[in-house]
Amino acid sequence: MEVVSVIAAAITAYAFGAIWYMTLAKPWMAASGVEVGEDGRPANSANKVPYIVSIICLIVVAGMMRHVFSLAGIDTAGKGVLAGLGIGLFLVTPWVATNYTFAGRPKALIFIDGGYATIGCTVMGLVLTLL
Repeated sequence: MEVVSVIAAAITAYAFGAIWYMTLAKPWMAASGVEVGEDGRPANSANKVPYIVSIICLIVVAGMMRHVFSLAGIDTAGKGVLAGLGIGLFLVTPWVATNYTFAGRPKALIFIDGGYATIGCTVMGLVLTLL
């Protein structure tokens, strides 16, 4: 059952990410400096590697979150949401902000990617505690 919840949490966060980045595509592309093709899409949008890496990384994150939840006794939806929010907002996003600030990346990119990390971890926390 743990494997199912990890996979489901990763897929849910991936789906949320698709919606998040489709909604914020233009500001994200501008802030990230991604090369854009004539069709207005990222020039590398046909490359499957980033999508594969993304789902693998989300499975790793969901697996670690499940492990931490198990050790901490996080077993209700409310606790899962709160723990996921805390992980995204207070662990992942500050790390992203540190890396982006040293790299001289725009603040907008910190908010877009940090927002995805925060809400994505929150969604994972919910799914992990529901299954």
